[in-house]
Amino acid sequence: MLHAEAAVPVRMRRVAIVAPEQALRESLVRIAEAGCVQVDLPGDGGPDVRGPAATRLQRLRAEPAQPVLSDAPPDLDVLEREGRTDLLAGEAQLEERLGSAVRHGAVAALAGWCPETEVGATAARISGAGGALVPLRTPRGVDPPTLLTGADTTHPRYAARTVRRSFTPLVSTYGTVPYADLDPTMAAGIVYVVMFGLMFGDAGHGLLLVAMALLLRAGPPRRLAALRPLWPFVAGAGLAATLAGVAYGEFFGPTGVLPVLWLEPLKEPMRLLAVAVGLGAVLLAGAYAAGIVNRWREGGPAAALYATTGIAGAALYSGLALGAGYVWLGEVAYGAVGAVIAVVGLVLAGTGLYATTAGGPGGAVQTGVQLFDVVVRIGSNVVSFARLAAFGLTHAALGAIVWDGTTALADRGPVGVGAALLVFLVGNAVSFSLEALVAGVQALRLEFYELFSRLFEGEGRPFTPWHLPVQHLAEPAADAVPPTTDETVRQGPAREESP
Repeated sequence: MLHAEAAVPVRMRRVAIVAPEQALRESLVRIAEAGCVQVDLPGDGGPDVRGPAATRLQRLRAEPAQPVLSDAPPDLDVLEREGRTDLLAGEAQLEERLGSAVRHGAVAALAGWCPETEVGATAARISGAGGALVPLRTPRGVDPPTLLTGADTTHPRYAARTVRRSFTPLVSTYGTVPYADLDPTMAAGIVYVVMFGLMFGDAGHGLLLVAMALLLRAGPPRRLAALRPLWPFVAGAGLAATLAGVAYGEFFGPTGVLPVLWLEPLKEPMRLLAVAVGLGAVLLAGAYAAGIVNRWREGGPAAALYATTGIAGAALYSGLALGAGYVWLGEVAYGAVGAVIAVVGLVLAGTGLYATTAGGPGGAVQTGVQLFDVVVRIGSNVVSFARLAAFGLTHAALGAIVWDGTTALADRGPVGVGAALLVFLVGNAVSFSLEALVAGVQALRLEFYELFSRLFEGEGRPFTPWHLPVQHLAEPAADAVPPTTDETVRQGPAREESP
């Protein structure tokens, strides 16, 4: 797959499933088996398309089963008597779509969405049943559903990259990416593990996370099987923590096993704080850049120009950053240029915000309040990244406390050595569990509130293809053995008779 394709959601195509009435069922069965078409269904208040299968399924009042479709129309009475809720549930879904079809004479049609790269293969699949998949123009004012590369494990094309797949829940937990926006999955995953590593900087603890990731990859107990795809995410976080621990000289605390390659958090807290805030400023600049692209793709140049998460917000942020540079370095040029850029950003943002109000004095007051909030949020968002240093210091302090207690007990004879070992093991277990949880939550908070809030202004709708397994009733069971009787043995193989 081209790297450019991974920067945006999978391209979608509006399609129509068209088939003669007698071929519609088989065409839909093949659509369900392919699992790459989202079929439009009537919304709330639409016609009731409940069919006989749904009625029988409701009468059974059994535990819901995984729906399965039959390739041929089944006998619903037999399915009800045998309690085949799986086939009844699949048939009920099929009836819902059959009832939603638009009919004109002997031809029926349904609309839906399909990944652009799958249109040809799906059309070929249903053509054998007498149906056709017809590409349509995307209706105005309707955004296609969103499918992120790696989010769908049904098709190898979209689930080939294990690392990308492990990062996908980080974005989907926040919401569905709008179809027009950039796909931030890889960037969000990398930023997350870097922030986690800075807060969880201990080489020993990081290597434990890497070991846990490898155990997940090897095959966890069944109750943890759902977490197995996340092993690259856990391994990345562990690797980042290990590298930060090497830089800090931390290995299960300040044990002296590793030399300090960069800084000791407890001895140079202000330096660590400056690095954390500086990293946050860079990440916010990247978020504004992505926000500009998203606003442009969503609404064109005007939307990008006046949005507080677009060019206007980026200009205001840049001006304030240059103003901070003036305060820090004392360069008058930074302050002058920063003031001009900040004023331009305020004017653009104010114009965009005022356009959303009712106008008049009330609109002007509302705009002023919103602009004040934008400025305050920029400052608070930058300062919020100081938590990278704060929780890094907390982790280092807990490690130091555990190590000091261990060394103090180790000098008190054999009993003291045993107690020291216990303190070291229990202390590191508590520190590992507590700090891993805190660092994980704080990195998620920074990603969602400080970064994603600038990337996204709305939410898309997820691509939900109709996908059901199909039971081919005409095929013999895999373990079926052709009957062998004395009669067939005596007769031998069939022979062709001469005409």
